[in-house]
Amino acid sequence: MSNNPTINQSNIDDLIDEMYDVLEKGWRLPMSNGKVFVDGEEIRAILDDIKEEVPAEVQQAKAIVADRAQIIAEANREAETIVRLAEEKQQQLVNQDEVVRQAQLKANDLLKQATVKAREMSKAANDYVDDVMRRTDESLSENLAELRKTRQSIKSSQR
Repeated sequence: MSNNPTINQSNIDDLIDEMYDVLEKGWRLPMSNGKVFVDGEEIRAILDDIKEEVPAEVQQAKAIVADRAQIIAEANREAETIVRLAEEKQQQLVNQDEVVRQAQLKANDLLKQATVKAREMSKAANDYVDDVMRRTDESLSENLAELRKTRQSIKSSQR
């Protein structure tokens, strides 16, 4: 396996499936509660490949965090633009005699809408990043648990 930064979850899953295949092909010891002799070099090669894949998963998680910051920054810029436009509009309306009261109401409404939209965008960005990070965390945890289980199985089979 190469150290490719665009690795996805299926690569690790494929490697784990490959390890299961090696276990299935192993020689079963009679009356040993399922203990199996396997090709240790083949298992080590698969484990080495998994070891290469996990850092790529971590890099993906870091990229997601960086994307979160960018999304929030864009949301803040858009909110600032909306607020600035609302303030400009408010100033224009205030300068008119007859429309002063209506202008203030309209500007305040635009300001509230901009604030609400900024909060919504920020919350949506945080929720998205949290969901992606949670799924990545779960995936990595599952893979790590499976790796440990397989490793223990290999250790047990060598005793």
